[in-house]
Amino acid sequence: MNFAFNEEQEELRRMVAKFLEEKSPESEVRRLMETDEGYDPVVWRQMAQQLGLQSLTIPESLGGSGFSYVELIVVLEEMGAALLCAPFFSTIALAANALLTSGDEAAKAKYLPSMAAGETIATLAITEDKGRADLDAMETSAEMLGGAWRLRGAKSFVIDGSTADVIFVAATTTAGLSLFAVDRGASGLEVARLATMDQTRKQARLSFRDTPAELIGIAGGARQGLAKTLELALVALAAEQVGGAQRCLTMAVAYAKERVQFGRPIGSFQAIKHKCADVLMDVESAKSAAYYAAWAAAEDHDELPLLASMVKSYCSEAYMHAAAENIQIHGGIGFTWEHPAHLYFKRAKSSELLFGDPTYHRELLAQHLGM
Repeated sequence: MNFAFNEEQEELRRMVAKFLEEKSPESEVRRLMETDEGYDPVVWRQMAQQLGLQSLTIPESLGGSGFSYVELIVVLEEMGAALLCAPFFSTIALAANALLTSGDEAAKAKYLPSMAAGETIATLAITEDKGRADLDAMETSAEMLGGAWRLRGAKSFVIDGSTADVIFVAATTTAGLSLFAVDRGASGLEVARLATMDQTRKQARLSFRDTPAELIGIAGGARQGLAKTLELALVALAAEQVGGAQRCLTMAVAYAKERVQFGRPIGSFQAIKHKCADVLMDVESAKSAAYYAAWAAAEDHDELPLLASMVKSYCSEAYMHAAAENIQIHGGIGFTWEHPAHLYFKRAKSSELLFGDPTYHRELLAQHLGM
């Protein structure tokens, strides 16, 4: 295997980085995080029409570009660095993967082309009020009533749940774990925006009261696809975390070079050198882990379940360390609302807890290894 990105992938990185520099500067991130929608529809359309980002990993036969997960990781790393406020992670890393692993060709043909074109925003609702994305502890249920499926229960911490046009919901039936599609505005669906620490990524609580739903795949046949979707989502999240951690390191090093105390840059002090060196080690190690996991995802390798938990655990802690040390190196200014350091710290903490914290995934990793 080769961990070096090829020229086309590096050009994709440069193109996305330039686009985000123009469309997602700190001022725009701060503006969008204060809105209810949390994204700019114009930029969302430009991402699809000018760059083709939403179509990246969707097969060509379904309106996509047919690239691999490696290209997606390149894009997500840059998005994490820029703290992009957009429903990309929910639509592509969650909803699109849920469809692609569902085995339902009709559902793929119905939803994926419009998602690839940036016309449909979608998300996946798995986590419930207890806060864990546990496929064995699902309380939301579905029942066939009057010839149609109806959902009952609630999902919490649903990313972009208040703006999604379609929500894919994991629920139990008499046949077992199943996947359903619910349209925005469906009867019996109640959406409540959640107040979150990380305002750059909107979350919602969804309540279902006999809400009409469309079965995706076969009843009781969703477990394998949803497990694979969560693994792919963890790898995608790790790429975002790597991008954010690298940006924190870059900010810290730049400030250490320019901030002068006692007549010399603070970066010349051994304590600051050690902080930067430790963060650099964490960031580079996190990159290696995330890139390896991306390769496994692209190749559908048997190691993916193990690697997904590994990168979620390691990249979460690396990002938190980088974000915290960035604040420490900046000193007093790093604690203020005016400085962007706190935005990365909040994203780091939110991502650390999303889909299970490092301790939870180390336990899963131990189980995979038979320990």
